[in-house]
Amino acid sequence: MNAVTETKAAHSGIAAALSAAQAEMGSAPKSANNPHFKSKYADLDSVMDACRPALNRHGIAVIQPPIDDESGRYVETRLLHSSGESLSCRVPLIVQKNDMQGYGSAVTYARRYGLMCMAGIAPDDDDGNAAVAAAPRQKSKPEPKPANDAAQKATEYLSEAETLDDLAERWKSLPNSTRALPAVQKAKDAQKAALQQPENADLDYDNVPF
Repeated sequence: MNAVTETKAAHSGIAAALSAAQAEMGSAPKSANNPHFKSKYADLDSVMDACRPALNRHGIAVIQPPIDDESGRYVETRLLHSSGESLSCRVPLIVQKNDMQGYGSAVTYARRYGLMCMAGIAPDDDDGNAAVAAAPRQKSKPEPKPANDAAQKATEYLSEAETLDDLAERWKSLPNSTRALPAVQKAKDAQKAALQQPENADLDYDNVPF
């Protein structure tokens, strides 16, 4: 007998049957094209091929009737086991266009997601995408500020000095790498000259240690 259609030993209930079937299932390959998003996705045929043969081999049938009742419109996916037990879930029908094409698309979409949820399968690369999305983000180290930015801030800082002592303290507080910049040295010398008052011209400011 063909291995694909062979029915295996009967299980006592749907839980054992579904567990055995899932052990045989693979992922649903993304074989259909989505021109809107320029990507591939696992369509209903792919999902069916990935799970229904294993379900059937273990005595589980799948039905997916669309239902419209007082609770709303939805597709109910039911897994019916030969023991008489069953499992089901509902996926709401969200119809974008009020015509048969829109309704049919919504039903297909709901069947696809309902069956994946009930069978416990996923598109072939969902695990990898989920791992990337769930990976903790590493804090990136701040990029060092360019030298011209440091020079500009240091120049402004030095130009705000109100006395020579203040200027000396500001100069000492700057990093050595910033003090080595020609533009910063020039700004220090300019502010130093500006702070030398005429009445203090007899003082030897050139000997101020900065």
